[in-house]
Amino acid sequence: MSDVWSPGLSLRESAGRCHLTLAGLTYGVGFSLQEAADDLIARLVGIVLGARSSGFQHTAELGPPDLNLVEFISELGDIAARGEDIRPRVFTGAPSPG
Repeated sequence: MSDVWSPGLSLRESAGRCHLTLAGLTYGVGFSLQEAADDLIARLVGIVLGARSSGFQHTAELGPPDLNLVEFISELGDIAARGEDIRPRVFTGAPSPG
């Protein structure tokens, strides 16, 4: 089984709230880790479905895109478009069962 790349996740607490960050993409905030994860996933679903529908275009001024990140976004977009939960892929690196 080959290794599956995922961006790093980081967690910090500030003012009684959890801040969960998926490096290079988005974040989630909540009073519990579960709330922060729910917020992160909601934001991420919007990003990956938006990228999927637009063809994930980028500007040349920013240089070449990170191909690992592009593949990750594409994979999550496919999972979300099938109506499946992206959480296993985001939080454990496990591929979707579907």
